[in-house]
Amino acid sequence: MNKVHIQRLATGIPGLDNLLGGGVPEYSFNLLAGTPGSGKTTLAHQIMFSLATPERRALFFTVLGEPPLKMLRYQQQFPFFDVAKLNQSVKFVNLAADLLDGDFDRVLARIAAEVAAFEPGLVFVDSFRSVAQSARTMDAGTAGLQHFVQQLGMQMTGWLATTFLIGEYLAPEAEASPIFTVADGILWLSQQVQRDAMVRKIQVVKMRGQAQSLGVHTFRISDKGVEIFPRAVLQADSAQHVPISGSERLSTGAPALDQMLGGGIPSAYSMLVVGPSGSGKTVLATQFLAEGARNGEPGVIAAFEKSPNQLLSRQLNQLVDSGMVSVVNTRTLDLSIDEILHDLVAMITRTQARRVVIDSLSGFELSLAPAFRDDFRESLYRLIAVLTGMGVTVLMTAELEDRYTALSFSSHGNAFLADAIVMQRYVELDGSLLRAIAVVKVRASEHSKEIRFFEIDGGGIQIGAAVTGYQGILAGNPVRVAGPGRSDSVF
Repeated sequence: MNKVHIQRLATGIPGLDNLLGGGVPEYSFNLLAGTPGSGKTTLAHQIMFSLATPERRALFFTVLGEPPLKMLRYQQQFPFFDVAKLNQSVKFVNLAADLLDGDFDRVLARIAAEVAAFEPGLVFVDSFRSVAQSARTMDAGTAGLQHFVQQLGMQMTGWLATTFLIGEYLAPEAEASPIFTVADGILWLSQQVQRDAMVRKIQVVKMRGQAQSLGVHTFRISDKGVEIFPRAVLQADSAQHVPISGSERLSTGAPALDQMLGGGIPSAYSMLVVGPSGSGKTVLATQFLAEGARNGEPGVIAAFEKSPNQLLSRQLNQLVDSGMVSVVNTRTLDLSIDEILHDLVAMITRTQARRVVIDSLSGFELSLAPAFRDDFRESLYRLIAVLTGMGVTVLMTAELEDRYTALSFSSHGNAFLADAIVMQRYVELDGSLLRAIAVVKVRASEHSKEIRFFEIDGGGIQIGAAVTGYQGILAGNPVRVAGPGRSDSVF
């Protein structure tokens, strides 16, 4: 017996083919299920207009749902809607009148007649749940519905068409519905409301004959249509990896800090810069990008606390205009980490970026929808693993409360995520607040243990003398400070 090859049809929906394992199997029988308003019809229309051609025509049946004219009025607002395909490659048929008298056989006969006349390669029925609801009022009841489903399934097999049934289902109904057993593929769409935010989710419950992506994934319906953001797992061929050398290091733009790090940041490392508000974290981040641009290394920045104009210096704004630094749009609230990762990976691949800045983790967390904040730590771990796996060096900033009685290197226990940590803090001396900087760790590398003063001027961060008696500073005890042009002081 020869092995049957099943062609996979590209859905035309960003991210969906990855979830399905390469596309929709041709001639498969699929169910698009979910709660009202979750995006089932929009998803179906986007698939249909993407796949429909004169050689692969599509029939769209409506059953006791929205009248076709009303539905088309709104669907025409999306760019995927192609008016030129109507009645040529795409045909809409309303079955409401055929189902009013409760005659399943009449509905089957009408569907079969339309299919025979149009010879489609794609068939859609929306909303299929209407058939199930109408069965409850008929004498045949559930038995009649099951017979209808079986007959429809047999007809679908003979049509050599890829079929999609769209319906509003809840979990208890799904367990009892015979259609879930017959279907080759099941896509489940839902909406989650938490506090004032609403998040859309999609899950591939079933897809026969191919390995689908497990888990629940985020999607949005924008003015462009449906876009799906698979969970943060990088496929081997989904991005162009940047070649790196294990001994290569990148300069931060501050030569003294590079020395403290043992020669710069190792390539493809993640570095966390922590410190209180105003200590200079963003200055160091922009200096890191500017240094990369000077060395011909494109960069990407995702700013969550300030707009790009507020964040970037005039020099970096010029680099953005020239294409050396790209900015990820993060001004939309209720994001998911998968959306940010999608944009980052796309921009890194397009620009061949070597450096990425996330400023800051605190703002990043607040920009997420409440439903994603509970697992922020785990999702951030996946995001960093994906980016560093691409050979990109990542610099993240995080704000910490400056305490003199406790030593902390990150918020929410995120320090383990970073390969290197640079700590910034304030030191009170002679009635003034001075800034100090230290390298806490650099994995698999020697680094300085000193705490050194630094200042910020027009050239960025300028690191100066070492602070002596640093254990006293960390413990909040009086400390003796020595530096050029200073007499020893105690505070």
